[in-house]
Amino acid sequence: MLINPENFVNEYSLFRDHQIENTGDVYWNLSTPALYEEALKRNEGQIVQFGPLVVETGHHTGRSPNDKFIVKEPSSQDKIWWGNVNVPISKARFDLIHSQMLAYLQGREIFVQDCYAGADPQYRISVRIINEYAWHNLFIQSLLIPMDSKDVTESHTPDFTIIDLPQFHARPEIHGTNSETFILVNFHEKLVLIGGTKYAGEMKKSVFTYLNYQLPEVGVFPMHCSANMGPDGDVALFFGLSGTGKTTLSSVPGRQLIGDDEHGWSDRGIFNFEGGCYAKTIRLSSKAEPEIYACTRKFGTVLENVILHPETREIDLDDGTLTENTRAGYPITHLDNIVPEGVGGHPSNLIMLTCDAFGVMPPVAKLTPEQAMYHFLSGYTAKVAGTERGLGNEPQATFSYCFGDPFMPLNPTIYANMLGERIKKHDADCWLINTGWSGGPFGEGERMEISYTRAIVDAVLSGKLANVPTEPDPIFGIHVPITCEGVPSKVLKPRNTWDDGEAYDAQAIKLAQMFVENFKQFGVHVTDAVRSAGPNAG
Repeated sequence: MLINPENFVNEYSLFRDHQIENTGDVYWNLSTPALYEEALKRNEGQIVQFGPLVVETGHHTGRSPNDKFIVKEPSSQDKIWWGNVNVPISKARFDLIHSQMLAYLQGREIFVQDCYAGADPQYRISVRIINEYAWHNLFIQSLLIPMDSKDVTESHTPDFTIIDLPQFHARPEIHGTNSETFILVNFHEKLVLIGGTKYAGEMKKSVFTYLNYQLPEVGVFPMHCSANMGPDGDVALFFGLSGTGKTTLSSVPGRQLIGDDEHGWSDRGIFNFEGGCYAKTIRLSSKAEPEIYACTRKFGTVLENVILHPETREIDLDDGTLTENTRAGYPITHLDNIVPEGVGGHPSNLIMLTCDAFGVMPPVAKLTPEQAMYHFLSGYTAKVAGTERGLGNEPQATFSYCFGDPFMPLNPTIYANMLGERIKKHDADCWLINTGWSGGPFGEGERMEISYTRAIVDAVLSGKLANVPTEPDPIFGIHVPITCEGVPSKVLKPRNTWDDGEAYDAQAIKLAQMFVENFKQFGVHVTDAVRSAGPNAG
């Protein structure tokens, strides 16, 4: 719908509730083809072979975690886990940027989408996204859930709003930001302001951040995970940061995808927060990942920073010239093998994925509930080059609590306790799977073969691995199966894959000490049973 704001200031909540005035034309809830047309008219992207829209995000080719702030205000300040991740900004500075963004919008055309977040009607919220780029509006339309037409009215007031203006830049000396880029979250006003970055993923993660704040209050456990369902209705969850294989391993033949990134776990079961997927595409293989690969060749998919041939408009998914973090955003309906409702029962298996750059973690281990809580709080993995600004070419070992600390505003133990309660109540099996290195650390060993990882996942989900005898890892204490069909027995015990056993021991102890040091931040917030479920650092 095209709106001339001069005629509708009083009738439309878009203008009345958000204090938006004197804009140019407003493109409200446009369809996918219409957003394509508007993006092309503005030279925001190019249509490539088979119909995707290819765009570039400029020098921001990943999230900017150091540019995200939470407004410190009375209603939420005592709930937030303040620190290096959740950094405060004053309400006065938020209000200053907000007012200047509203002034910036005067005379400009804007794009607006009203969507839902949350597939379960009992817990979903309505989200309004206000953009200056047509392709950003297309992206968020694909990633969230379409709103019922009966609910899209002039007077509709959303539960949560994002104003996303990539060309509006902050001035750190005035606005108190770290750079010209900012992501400001105001829980009291249910408003997020984004500026100075064209990376569209900031919008979806802002919705996730809000849900992670709001849902625990109503008894829902929010999770950074993918989820799928087997033929018999059994549900599996895959936790992990970008680059660990979360999306790839959950989008497989024989199991229906519920969602690839963000879910809630209520007393009714699990539900997807989103209506789309946001997959990495660098060196994507039609053989290894056929479902995701097919989506890079469909109309309605937004491809970020993917290189194309200027004449044929063919894309090259192997080319990382702009970034290793090339991405595809597409509606989940682009996939054939999905759960259309986006909901499932209580999970039978929880898989925590880690990309171990030290090469000392076993490819699979079974976890007790306390170990699951420990490793959930630890969130050990290696960040992959390109997923965030400032990373080099090598993976960087990191600990990210709840496998998603940039999006978790509350005390992490709140989420961990919800996890532990549900594991015990629903008797779920928990697993730690390493998709990282074997036979040595990064630069010496080899990345775990995806065929081994797939064999492990198949054995977990089929139930074949549940009753296989295990042996405790002497350092990490986790329970390693002695056999797994499709995986050499040597690979199951990482020390056996190293040429130098003493070098392995040194690396394993080094990593164990990092676990212990990192876990000190949780102090009195965890039980002795959970604290003692960690590795033996010697």
